Amino acid sequence: MRTLNRYFWQETTLNILLIMLGLISMFSFFDLIQELDSIGKGNYNINNMLLFVFLSIPGHVYEVVPVAVLIGMMVSLGALSKSSELIVMRVSGLSILDIGIALVKVGLAFTLLTFLVGELITPISEKTAQRMRINATDAVVAQDFKSGLWVKDNQSFINVENVLPDATLLNINIYEFDENFKLTTISNAKKAAYSQQRWRLDEVTQTQFNYAENEENNTVKTEFFNKANWESALRPELLNVLLIAPEKMSAWNLYSFISHLASNKQNTTRYDVALWSKMIYPVACVVMVILALPFGFLQQRSSSNSSKIFIGILLGVVYQIMNRVFIHLGVLNDWPPLISAIAPTVLFLMAGLAMIMMIERR
Repeated sequence: MRTLNRYFWQETTLNILLIMLGLISMFSFFDLIQELDSIGKGNYNINNMLLFVFLSIPGHVYEVVPVAVLIGMMVSLGALSKSSELIVMRVSGLSILDIGIALVKVGLAFTLLTFLVGELITPISEKTAQRMRINATDAVVAQDFKSGLWVKDNQSFINVENVLPDATLLNINIYEFDENFKLTTISNAKKAAYSQQRWRLDEVTQTQFNYAENEENNTVKTEFFNKANWESALRPELLNVLLIAPEKMSAWNLYSFISHLASNKQNTTRYDVALWSKMIYPVACVVMVILALPFGFLQQRSSSNSSKIFIGILLGVVYQIMNRVFIHLGVLNDWPPLISAIAPTVLFLMAGLAMIMMIERR
């Protein structure tokens, strides 16, 4: 069995890596075309463009590994079927289960690769790429509202007009409320930088509202400070969500951001789905191996590699589309995050197992 495992490693790994290289090259070329429009904005030049495309490669690796495993496995198993090697293995006493276990070990190696790239490399490279691009184009981090970013922190609401790539905040407005939801303090600062576990505010104007039993005795007091400290649960790590998509953040940063939102009683569905997807997506490599296995026994001798590649690409595209559809439907309809993240993978797994059972009965 050890010899068989080594043989499958030799026959499948090279094809998977070559398919992966081809897919990454294609996506990088698309990135290059898309970035051409940004050349000339600020200091953004060809060197910046090439660096941005290079830093985007780990994100593409994370996305294409399962598809590369599927196509590579189908090509490899098709070649083994065409040379009757799979038939010989079956006649020698090996069951489809034995062959499947040997191939799943290859899938587990690529599962580990996907997880490591998605957790350790992609979040850093994506953040670096976005910061470099924003700095070079003299832009700021885009926000969902014209008034800037809004964050809830316990009894306070924080409005930040601009967030720079280094997590420096510009034009901050902090609205503090008491337990009865009465506005107690408004703090306006020109700039905030994070240092020693707290924010350092510059040019702070603070307005305090003091309420008395008689409304006529209510007072308002305004003070100005050149420097001030501000302690908040909002940290630079949480601002990574503004630079990179949740699906490309690390699981730890996603968990921290979800905890922050949950503690402030805000909706976390989108980030819950992204977190579960981070946990489940690498397992798709194993599922793709199971899905590809029956095609090795269904292939005709006359079938060409081009047809196998076409079928593999078609199934890979369908899987990616289903992933996106279920994620968006889950967020829109507030489905359980685990269901939204795992449904496409389970459906493909069931399809693969059904085809294997059909072949076993033949």
